[in-house]
Amino acid sequence: MATYLKRRIDQTVTDAIDAKVRQTVEGIMAEVKARGDVAVRELSAQFDKWTPGSFRLSPAEIAAIMAKVAPGTLEDIKFAQTQIRNFAQHQRAAITDIEVETLPGVKLGHKNIPVDSVGCYVPGGRYPMVASAHMSIVTARTAGVRRVIACTPPNQGEPHAETIAAMALGGADEIYVLGGVQAIAAMALGTETIAPVDMLCGPGNAYVAEAKRQLFGSVGIDLFAGPTEILVIADESSDVEIIATDLLGQAEHGPTSPAILITTSQAIAAALPAEIARQLKVLPTADIASVAWRDYGEIILVDSLAEAVVEADKVAAEHVEVLTREPRYFLDHMKNYGALFLGPETNVSYGDKVIGTNHTLPTLGAARYTGGLWVGKFLKTCTYQEVTPAASVAIGEYCSRLCAIERFWGHKEQADLRLRRYGGQNVGLGAKS
Repeated sequence: MATYLKRRIDQTVTDAIDAKVRQTVEGIMAEVKARGDVAVRELSAQFDKWTPGSFRLSPAEIAAIMAKVAPGTLEDIKFAQTQIRNFAQHQRAAITDIEVETLPGVKLGHKNIPVDSVGCYVPGGRYPMVASAHMSIVTARTAGVRRVIACTPPNQGEPHAETIAAMALGGADEIYVLGGVQAIAAMALGTETIAPVDMLCGPGNAYVAEAKRQLFGSVGIDLFAGPTEILVIADESSDVEIIATDLLGQAEHGPTSPAILITTSQAIAAALPAEIARQLKVLPTADIASVAWRDYGEIILVDSLAEAVVEADKVAAEHVEVLTREPRYFLDHMKNYGALFLGPETNVSYGDKVIGTNHTLPTLGAARYTGGLWVGKFLKTCTYQEVTPAASVAIGEYCSRLCAIERFWGHKEQADLRLRRYGGQNVGLGAKS
């Protein structure tokens, strides 16, 4: 039976915070919808102290900003984007159009059609998340999206050069230095200067995530996203220093980021709090990570690896590191996770920044029903059908009877009309005596 040696704060506390976020976002969205660019400019001044002549960067401005980036950094960005693009290309190649003859004369198929336009949000508040440009823009481009636009907030009063470089190198058609809910609303709803998109993607803070949630339906979104999460699964063979390092490495994202250990080892469970405390003394982001660990850290002791699987599937975490003797046991048995990191040689940071898999992943238990962002999220799988006259008669007879059961007489007449036209049958509302 699982034993909680440390639990996160009560859910009612976070529910109250979420309610306030919803109200704030609703107000901002209403302003942008009603007043367009004027509202966007006022909101940018209010929240980011940012009021440029134009939020969209010109090609000359992009070139000047990129010139500030060290050549070695540009090469690092290109390397990371190559890895993300390469894996995305393999994923795209696995998605095929089909056409099959299911009955004589009945052809059914589907085509995978890219979404026409996508708005990518690249966060940049406390941390300028350069890698998010790769994950959204490069992946959308690989999927074949025609128009890719991107927004990122100013950082320390100006565009963040490395982020802008990543957006440009990734292939964004339009780059806006604009952040927060106002950026999400402008991309989705459109303004006088920003044409609306069909889909939003990319991570962000609680306000950005809520804005995407409220807009879902009028536009598509990649997935519902909350605070970054990490779950480490460890047995007695693991290293408590690695466990603590990897937990805190994700806890630094924000004060509400869950960091969870599930372990079969009582010794590791007992040793972890002291190791966390030791590392927090030297971690530069301890002001954030310490709060996340205090309020959202958990230590769960289990009796077996099988029980660890059960508990891990209940958590359905965004990132799951497996630090056990046989990590592939969890690949074979776990069902609910955003991404798995198997063995101590890999870690969440690799996935977040460079290795090639996408770092936009499900949180808040969404891994129970969805995976993360990939090329398939930018594709619409659309079906079609084509039948011969003889096949229309064969299918129409079944359809006519089934429609009658449901008392859908207009539906029935669609079938009966084909029976009369192609089969000479005297049936339906329009049949002539």
